[in-house]
Amino acid sequence: MLVKTYGAAVHGIDATIVTIEVNVSQGIQFFLVGLPDNAVKESHKRIISALQHNNLKIPRMQVVINMAPADIRKEGSAYDLPLAIGIMGANATIKADEIDKYVIMGELSLDGSLKPIKGVLPIAIKARKEGFKGFILPKENSREAAVVDDLEIYGVENIQQVVDFFNGDLALEPTIVNTREEFFSNTDHFLVDFADVKGQESVKRALEVAASGGHNIIMVGPPGAGKSMMAKCIPTILPPFSLHEALETTKIHSVAGKLSGNTSLMSERPFRSPHHTISDVALVGGGSFPQPGEISLAHNGVLFLDELPEFKRTVLEVMRQPLEDRKISISRSKSSVEYPASFMLVASMNPCPCGYYNHPDKECVCAPGQVQKYLSRISGPLLDRIDIHIEIVPVPFEKLAETHEAEKSFVIRERIIKARLIQEKRFNDEEGIYCNAQMSSKMLRKYACPDEAGSAILKSAMQRLNLSARAYDRILKVSRTIADMDGSENVLPEHIAEAVNYRNLDREGWAG
Repeated sequence: MLVKTYGAAVHGIDATIVTIEVNVSQGIQFFLVGLPDNAVKESHKRIISALQHNNLKIPRMQVVINMAPADIRKEGSAYDLPLAIGIMGANATIKADEIDKYVIMGELSLDGSLKPIKGVLPIAIKARKEGFKGFILPKENSREAAVVDDLEIYGVENIQQVVDFFNGDLALEPTIVNTREEFFSNTDHFLVDFADVKGQESVKRALEVAASGGHNIIMVGPPGAGKSMMAKCIPTILPPFSLHEALETTKIHSVAGKLSGNTSLMSERPFRSPHHTISDVALVGGGSFPQPGEISLAHNGVLFLDELPEFKRTVLEVMRQPLEDRKISISRSKSSVEYPASFMLVASMNPCPCGYYNHPDKECVCAPGQVQKYLSRISGPLLDRIDIHIEIVPVPFEKLAETHEAEKSFVIRERIIKARLIQEKRFNDEEGIYCNAQMSSKMLRKYACPDEAGSAILKSAMQRLNLSARAYDRILKVSRTIADMDGSENVLPEHIAEAVNYRNLDREGWAG
């Protein structure tokens, strides 16, 4: 008897439906074809143990299973459940009338219980698109899949429940999540706040500009000046997720297996802070079985690189293209995967190896040339791609001892939301452009063209600082953001001047 069940293979952040054809006939052998990897081939032993443990009938005949399309590699243990259901359907252990209306995925334990799997959200989206009635999966993943409407989501704990469901002996309750209500109720839960940061008003201003336009920023200052603390506060002032952004970001974290069991939809922008010993593959993604890297996990959020010069040179250089294209293409001999990587880069560093170059009180003990050598660990092309360079000085005792609270994050956030709304309206007809940092050179000529006085300031800065064409574009983007924050339709000379002031590392003689 031939029976078909349906699973899915995740490629990048999208899923492809896999048809599992099971035929039971005379004989004693077991064949599994369709480009399965070792984890899928090993499912035979897990399935036999799970069926025996639940007193379910095991066919004593020849079983042939084909996983189509055969040219897509099937990876992982998530195919255990659809394979087992297909075998029992072909052996008439369960009724096969309704099996082809559901996508079924799940990893089996030897006792028949189900373990959680990765990539549930892309599979659920694909199942709805392909017109399936429902999706049967492990209970721990059910809330994640229930984000997708018009699809019945059944979370089950063991294979016996699935058998009883198809035989009509058990009525499973579909998992229902009020996506909008749950999403909007969890968008403002933060453990940190800019009100806790004493002083540093100029740095807060630079961070507000960066958040308003989605610009990359690097903070340079001595140890203990508050660089890491302020970086961790940035998500509290970023505009809340739109539902589209939340869904896209949740898909990436679902594929990477980073979602907790009770998460349905991510409601806070991601903040990723990898250690400086990270490898280039871990940062951009890839591996034998390609997985999203830190830059993709930070999509629509913040990637914080603390102590930037301590990262390996090769690790930093692989970020050049993603910073420009806002996506990463991982190519292998047999496949190519593309992950989105539209993130706000926030970096911090000490000005020198000892940390006290330009410190107002402590003396730098670095040898001549060491400061420049330390800074040169970060290549010019990478610094060019960072829009804002801001120098931080230590907070004086008077500021630390102040008792009144600084401006709260939600107040800053309101101003940033207003600036973003102006940008959203401006780029309404531009596909894939949502903030000033994403503008192309052509858009800059249209939306950020300075007047004669502004051009004179910009020309002087270009000649004095010996800036590149890319730095020229970055200054215009930042000045456009500052103009939006002021509610100005045109880019004025004072906006250009402030944007030029945010190029500290380009300043001649900064590093001695």
